[in-house]
Amino acid sequence: MPFSAIFTSPVAIASFIAWILAQLLKAPIELIRTKEWNWARMLGPGGMPSSHSSLMTAVTASIGYYHGFDNPLFILALSISGIVIYDATGVRRQAGYHAQRINMIIKEAFERKVWPEQELKELREVIGHSPGEALGGIIFGLAVSIIVWIIMPLGR
Repeated sequence: MPFSAIFTSPVAIASFIAWILAQLLKAPIELIRTKEWNWARMLGPGGMPSSHSSLMTAVTASIGYYHGFDNPLFILALSISGIVIYDATGVRRQAGYHAQRINMIIKEAFERKVWPEQELKELREVIGHSPGEALGGIIFGLAVSIIVWIIMPLGR
């Protein structure tokens, strides 16, 4: 399959649109929530909606629409989507909580002069998603895949 086929595949198109738009929506949603514009939200992990959930949901739903929900590729995509979404809301979210606690411990130790200042490096704290952010990504990914399916009705 030539590389140009990626740009004509409705599964790829839905996936990339869902991923990119979800990532770009994070900053405006953060602005509404906090009243502060944060450019880093467009590139970083975490935030609403989950771009991981959007991407994987769009891939999975599109495979189902175009290749059948009984196709083994759909089951594979559904399984991988479950793992990615679980990881984003479970493991990565817990890692963010751990980073918060470790940063507090390091800050307290630094204030007591336990470590030299140059050794103080904060860990990233926002690396996972809340269940609501993941659900927002799932709904967004479904919406994008449905719109692409309506616009590109291949094989129907």
